[in-house]
Amino acid sequence: MGAAFFEEMQKEGGTVVKSGLCVVCKGAHLLCGKPRCPLMIKFYSRQRSKPLTDMRDLAGSSPPAVFVGRYGYPKVDIGPLVPGEFGDTSIMDTPERWMGKSIDEVVDMRYRLVRGKYTIDAKDFRRYGKIVGDIQELALTERPVDVEASFRERPRGRIVLDDEVQPFGPSARMEGFRKSNGKWERNLEKNFYDTDLNATKAVLEAYNSGTLISEIQKAFSVGTMGIEKNRRFVPTRWSITAVDDIIGKDYLKRTRFYPTIDDFRVYRWEQLDNRWCIVMMPTTWRFELIEAWYPDTAWNPAVSAAPAGDCASDHMGRKIEIIHDSEFFGSRWEYAHIGGCYYASRMAVNELLEREGRTAGAVICREAHPGYVMPVGVWNVRENVREALRQVPLHFDTLDKALDYVCTIMDIPKRTWIRNSDVFTDFLRQRRIEDYYGAHATEIYGER
Repeated sequence: MGAAFFEEMQKEGGTVVKSGLCVVCKGAHLLCGKPRCPLMIKFYSRQRSKPLTDMRDLAGSSPPAVFVGRYGYPKVDIGPLVPGEFGDTSIMDTPERWMGKSIDEVVDMRYRLVRGKYTIDAKDFRRYGKIVGDIQELALTERPVDVEASFRERPRGRIVLDDEVQPFGPSARMEGFRKSNGKWERNLEKNFYDTDLNATKAVLEAYNSGTLISEIQKAFSVGTMGIEKNRRFVPTRWSITAVDDIIGKDYLKRTRFYPTIDDFRVYRWEQLDNRWCIVMMPTTWRFELIEAWYPDTAWNPAVSAAPAGDCASDHMGRKIEIIHDSEFFGSRWEYAHIGGCYYASRMAVNELLEREGRTAGAVICREAHPGYVMPVGVWNVRENVREALRQVPLHFDTLDKALDYVCTIMDIPKRTWIRNSDVFTDFLRQRRIEDYYGAHATEIYGER
């Protein structure tokens, strides 16, 4: 079945894989070393949605969902995401509701959404008339909307592995597109008509009024926010990070100056074979995201031998890839190497600090284990960090004890986390005023 899928995709001209190994394997022999082939997960979802790709006309209830591409910007493809079913499909495009779902369930939901494509100029979108207006209305609508789309050709499946955006299903160029009317989300509607309100304030007003981040990101991407002359379509990938960054930076204007927490905390969580430990430290603001990708995971598929004595390796001696980005009190100005996950997790940490009216140093330790066979989008980081911070933390009086506990949850040893952390290293090496007071008191009063 796997081989037939690959052969069919190649006949259709679809982009299947970039690795020659996968072409040889064809999903049957697991030559990549993964416990399950990520393309096969999509294959089974595709089989369930295959009737959607056998026709050039499709009707269903959009969650509502839209997608704005990035290739060729400012000339980009925009369009609706349409399932071949009617009813309450809202969960298909609401990642805030995906906690507890498996990769299979997420991929299945997303792959049942067919993407229609229509090319526009993102900076001059108004001249395209009704189709642009309909896409904007769809992004602003609160509940599922019935949509009909006709395509030039039957939709083709495209294998997309991207850590920034959610997986999506087959796509095709649209010849026509019709939708029913729906009620707009009230905060997004207000922003749409306020053409003197800049985009940053529009994002913050909607968020602070209770609009879901995923809803704001859609509205942001289709040019419905900001001063009239500055509005434009923004690729979905960029809009996701932009909204997380806007909200996170706004929090930091306040949380950076709150009093510090009183002790060391560790929050833990596990989902989709990702382990999370968030260490909160009683210091001024600093932040770091450390990701450890085990062999046979989405971004570490190679089976390579680790150098002798390298403690960042699994039990078979294969190298664990560790990446990190950090900032201290003054924040960072360069774009994070980790990408959108950095800004999503920073925003989530500051949500907690704002609720408590405190500041802290925060280090997020993430281990991605082999069960995480494919990336499912930035939402995975944002929502898992949020969920971790909803748990009751354990409290410690030293960083050393906090890290000892982390290592009972994680497989990677303490010295490796420290070696790959700017924040931990700085805390352990930098002398502080309390260190001086402690030493001075000993000189005066002696050891007790």
